[in-house]
Amino acid sequence: MTLAASDISGVLAGPADDARPRITVLQNSPDVPLGLLGAVLGDAVRIVRLDLGETVPALGAVGAGLVVLGGQMSAYDDVVAPWLPAVRALLVEAAGAGVPTLGICLGAQLLAVAHGGSVVVGAPPGREAGVIDVRWRDAAAADPVLGAVAAAAGGSTRAVSMHADAVAELPAGAQWLGWSQQYPYQAFRIGSALGVQFHPEAGKSITLGWARHHDDVDAAAVDAAMTRDAASLAHLVIAVGRAFAAQVDAYAAR
Repeated sequence: MTLAASDISGVLAGPADDARPRITVLQNSPDVPLGLLGAVLGDAVRIVRLDLGETVPALGAVGAGLVVLGGQMSAYDDVVAPWLPAVRALLVEAAGAGVPTLGICLGAQLLAVAHGGSVVVGAPPGREAGVIDVRWRDAAAADPVLGAVAAAAGGSTRAVSMHADAVAELPAGAQWLGWSQQYPYQAFRIGSALGVQFHPEAGKSITLGWARHHDDVDAAAVDAAMTRDAASLAHLVIAVGRAFAAQVDAYAAR
């Protein structure tokens, strides 16, 4: 079974797309798109292609929600990706204004750095690749986005991972929500902003593209794991997408 947008679109029962407040998505690399989350969040999403030269929007233009995707650069690669300082500044502004925010992989690392945490580039445990167990701390049960996932998980959730950099220190005041055997900070919250090191949005074609890019990753093993865990991975993206959309709706209606 191949996990694709068509696998989840038929079971979604959220609000109509034209009724949902706009969510701005910042894309940092061509091969790290919104993926399966696009089918959950709907047409009210505006994707800003920073990798193609589009400008980081001002806070007032973001709408009622912000998503910062992953990328091939590090959280400190301001020369390679000169828009990163503006992304970090926007993440601080958005959290200060209470805007629901989701940072994925690099997006989570940028969220941590922007608020005073730190990231290790090329972390010593090595690349975390494939389908992993994300284990939940008690605080995750009350999280507005991850709470339902954590409550139904029985302690852990299967999720896609593909990274070599990692958050080494959380910002002061951050809530630590989840961890994996290889890396401690798989999920954390800073006010209205959630950072996840894992990739809820990544379907099989995207993930295998990443796997084949790295000589130290067994793409066949990743393929087999994603086939085996397809139902769990689909449940994760639907649950995260719906809960984040509900948080956005609540913020817009305040």
